[in-house]
Amino acid sequence: MINIVLLEPEMPANTGNIGRTCCATGTRLHLIEPMGFKINDKMLKRAGLDYWDKLDVTVYDCLDDFFEKNPDAVGNMYMATTKAKHKYSDVSFSKDAYIMFGKESAGIPEEILVEYEHTAIRIPMNQDIRSLNLSNSVAIILYEALRQNDFFSMQTEGNLHRLHWNEE
Repeated sequence: MINIVLLEPEMPANTGNIGRTCCATGTRLHLIEPMGFKINDKMLKRAGLDYWDKLDVTVYDCLDDFFEKNPDAVGNMYMATTKAKHKYSDVSFSKDAYIMFGKESAGIPEEILVEYEHTAIRIPMNQDIRSLNLSNSVAIILYEALRQNDFFSMQTEGNLHRLHWNEE
């Protein structure tokens, strides 16, 4: 199962949207304090709609708490940042990869990024743009990781319901 890690998220709507994406994909969500909202924030619930109770989510007191409770993340962590040299599409995500995203206003602190420079990844974008929306960035990278793992057991085909019109 892929793991999405949000380091100090600030906007409840983004986190709610990411939670909904995690529900739709069977992905675990890890939230690292401090956050810019309370977990019961109505904006969080509105963005996550009625899926929040189905979400596999854990909240951690700090980054050290996260690593202490997830020792398998240490050698299996990708850092999504605009400061990376590698594109997200150039790496091979394992079935249990951890992908970390930083807070909306500042991203992942550089003192953390230097420890993960070899697994820091970026989404290509025009030079004049600072960054993409956090929930969009999560969706882009998460779906690439899922694609590489053949979407696990997700539904990959739909069915059209053909209408039969009466001819008169």
